[in-house]
Amino acid sequence: MTKKLTRSNDRVLAGVCAGIADYLDFDPTMVRIAYAFLTLFTCFSGIIFYIVLMIVMPERNLLDR
Repeated sequence: MTKKLTRSNDRVLAGVCAGIADYLDFDPTMVRIAYAFLTLFTCFSGIIFYIVLMIVMPERNLLDR
C-alpha cells in the first residue's frame, strides 16, 4: 500500500502539520515547531503556504488507518 499525503484527524487547526508528520514518520509536535520557526523567519509567508495546503490536501477518511 502506498502512502498518501492527507490532512490528519489529530489536528490543532486543520491537520496539515500532523498530516505531513504522518507522511514523513515524524513527531507532529516537531513538525509544528519547525513550521512555526519557518513562518517567523520567512516574514509569515508560511501562513499562505498553510492555507494553500489546507485547500489542496484531502481529508483523511476514518477507514484509512
